[in-house]
Amino acid sequence: MQDAARRAYKAMALARAFDTKISALYKAGKIFGGVFLGRGHEAVAACEAVFLTKGEDVYTPFIREQAGRCAWGDSVLDSARSYLGSAQGYMRGRDSNVHWGDPANGNPAPISHLGAMISVVAGMMLAKRFKGETGRVGVACIGDGTTSVGATHEGVNLIAVEKLPVVIVVTNNQFAYSTPNDQEFAASLMDRGRGYGLACHECDGTDFMETLATMERAISAARAGEGPQWVVANTLRMCGHGEHDDAAYIPDELKAAYADRDPYAVARRQMLEAGWLTEAEADAWDDESRDEVQRLVAQAQREASPNPAEEDWSATSWKPEY
Repeated sequence: MQDAARRAYKAMALARAFDTKISALYKAGKIFGGVFLGRGHEAVAACEAVFLTKGEDVYTPFIREQAGRCAWGDSVLDSARSYLGSAQGYMRGRDSNVHWGDPANGNPAPISHLGAMISVVAGMMLAKRFKGETGRVGVACIGDGTTSVGATHEGVNLIAVEKLPVVIVVTNNQFAYSTPNDQEFAASLMDRGRGYGLACHECDGTDFMETLATMERAISAARAGEGPQWVVANTLRMCGHGEHDDAAYIPDELKAAYADRDPYAVARRQMLEAGWLTEAEADAWDDESRDEVQRLVAQAQREASPNPAEEDWSATSWKPEY
């Protein structure tokens, strides 16, 4: 667990540095389209991905989960290229923000309507079953609001009936964009998972160690053939839905309640207390992360955008094998 914790924390450090950089670029008019930060989601994202193997498992993070992408093994260069429209990115400069993927390595390109991605993960895991692949896991990430979408019901029901090795991670950041939980659903999110017949887990998504243990338990169970799992990770999105949103709808008292629960700060404190990280290492990782982000973003900024005269109009650089 110590090794997983260190890798997850390092991914959070890199994601926080990247978020800070792209926020500044957006405010300077260097990024067009939406910019979606992961503050408040970092522990959930890093801890879910750190137990997965790129190229073998399936992972569909949503747009603000840069920490998950880093823990999964993606470079921030991939995200920088997408935000900045580089033709060398996975989406070849065709998307302009974070709806990019790497299907060949188990990461299909997501859409904002996350309920639709559950059936994609189900299909990919069924394909692995047909090929005789075992010991593989799919992680589908959704939010509290997504649990009320029809596509979510259809996808989760299929996963439950087929007993697929899929973990549904529900990050409850308490707002579906600006709609609070009490206007989203009447039943609890845990009861929704139980209603599908899934094994259910719940954690405080701002508590790094608790989240790490919960994700390890759920993903290990799915990988061992114990059926699909439902994880509710409770947190608060500590920023707007995107950088275009000032989050004025979040009550001040709720912001105050979470003021000392920044997952990155909590993770650092817990890692130090456990003796799994030193102050010198933590400071060095912060510095290294900022330097790496600066270097890779600068590289993406120098790369050419798509040339319409030479485009073959393929959505991605990946070509499926039939």
